[in-house]
Amino acid sequence: MIEPLRSVTATRYVEALREGGSLPGLVEADDDGMYVTKFRGAGQGEKALVAEVVAGELARALGLPVPELVVVDVDVALAAAEPDPEIQDLIQASPGRNLGMDFLPGALPYTPGAPIDPALAADIVWFDTLVTNVDRTHRNPNLLVWGRRIWLIDHGAAFFRQHGDKSLTLTAHETVPMLDQHVLLAAAGSIEEADERLGSRALSAVGEAIARVPPQWLGVNPTSRRADFASFLVERLGRPRSFLKDIEHARG
Repeated sequence: MIEPLRSVTATRYVEALREGGSLPGLVEADDDGMYVTKFRGAGQGEKALVAEVVAGELARALGLPVPELVVVDVDVALAAAEPDPEIQDLIQASPGRNLGMDFLPGALPYTPGAPIDPALAADIVWFDTLVTNVDRTHRNPNLLVWGRRIWLIDHGAAFFRQHGDKSLTLTAHETVPMLDQHVLLAAAGSIEEADERLGSRALSAVGEAIARVPPQWLGVNPTSRRADFASFLVERLGRPRSFLKDIEHARG
């Protein structure tokens, strides 16, 4: 049986983290942990939370460092202690289950151009292209350095075509935009070797990653949404893998 994401209950809203467009917040929970929390009442709604879980859990299965993801139960009463009306509105629009990421105290943003293992850089480029994550650029790397490791964060922009009119499956072989702007593209080693390392592991991990998404975030037909994500990823992982050509083209 696949274990669901661990659940915690928010006890205090600590502060807003205004770097992201979704206005995540640092929240303290009943396990004494601190979590960077994305709220389902934010602009991209629950679809962004779904992308966070599927991409984050898939990355973890591939051995890429991702902070623990948890479900954060939020009581709208927390809003009463917040002086900022924008934060009050966000909390009041997000009762129940939201998404938290383990807070890494003292973590620093990755500096574009800083040394990185070429194989790790290639693995991250390969992974981001698989999940169509368009938000790992020089302007916004979404990488942290903590404990002498690079950690991947903020995958809400992955699977961006889920916000369109077509099913994800029908977009499985469409090109990924902005790959030439990926912060690690120039540092990446062999993408072919990354594909050999990760391809079969990714395929075997698809079902579990999707199963860990809380059904409450999947709309009126969770089974259909899960199937669409699974079909999309299986299609992209089929051989020949069309997304490898996207990376080749971006590298010039």
